[in-house]
Amino acid sequence: MTLTLRLAVRDWDYVTPLALGDVTSDRLKLVIDRVGTLVPHLGHDPAHDAAETSFSRYTQLRLDGDDSIMGIPNFIMRGFRNRCVITREDSDLVDFAGLKGRRIGVTGWRDSGNTWTRALLRREGVGVEDAFWFAGRLTEKHPITDRLDGFGRPGRIEACPGERPMVDLLREGLLDAIFTPFMPEGFFAPDSGLRQVQRDYRSAEKAYFDAVGYVPGMHILSVKSDVLAHHPWVAQELSDMVDASQRMWIQKRRKYADTTPWMFEELARTAADLPEDWNISGLEPNRKMIADFAQELQAQGIAPRLLTPEDLFPAAI
Repeated sequence: MTLTLRLAVRDWDYVTPLALGDVTSDRLKLVIDRVGTLVPHLGHDPAHDAAETSFSRYTQLRLDGDDSIMGIPNFIMRGFRNRCVITREDSDLVDFAGLKGRRIGVTGWRDSGNTWTRALLRREGVGVEDAFWFAGRLTEKHPITDRLDGFGRPGRIEACPGERPMVDLLREGLLDAIFTPFMPEGFFAPDSGLRQVQRDYRSAEKAYFDAVGYVPGMHILSVKSDVLAHHPWVAQELSDMVDASQRMWIQKRRKYADTTPWMFEELARTAADLPEDWNISGLEPNRKMIADFAQELQAQGIAPRLLTPEDLFPAAI
């Protein structure tokens, strides 16, 4: 008998083989719902059995003793963060150390990606208390929501003035830099007037990997605990299917590399600079990264106590 599982994920390219049915299982049938915004709380969502979940918000559930969902150490979203700190083209900023005392915008205080980015700044001697932080929407097209999430502090961590878009504030000089997971519309135009703080961010990212040994993980797979109570094998099967989809997509991307003119060169550089298993799933291969993230949450005042990898993934595969 085949179990049907409804999975909510973003449009990551490597999910394509799953969505097209090129990766299948005799035990598990996946129904994929493409979402632009992550499901706020899978445990309260009647429409889905599994979902892509923010690592930091999942950590908060574990701290709260909420066992309604179980995380799988399969990091469906990973990415270096050096490229995610942008400024104006005419800015004097060229490195993260220069952000000390500056005004920095963030798209959400507790977001996993922003936690990792603040970790980068901490490595350069810029802690939370060393800058002025403003949380807000990136552009006019993004919704106005509470992005402080209870962590606001007058004079240190505040909402953007008038809830104005951060890109506008950056262009006007009211912000010095912005943390953003995705580049704003128009960023890649030659006349955008925006750039990364670290101009050679790729070399910085390679140096970061050489130092820590991982590509930071932002989102994980999660499954409702009641599903796993009846079908404990689902976690491993789902993780294996996503991994198989990623491997198939990498093969296709290497074959059909003409989607952008220099994709072939980038694929070759990535293969040379990163080990083949840089995106491996499972608790043990990701133990250091998981532990480092938990330590950052505590160091940045987001988590009141330190969680271990086993605390976060008690049923780890």
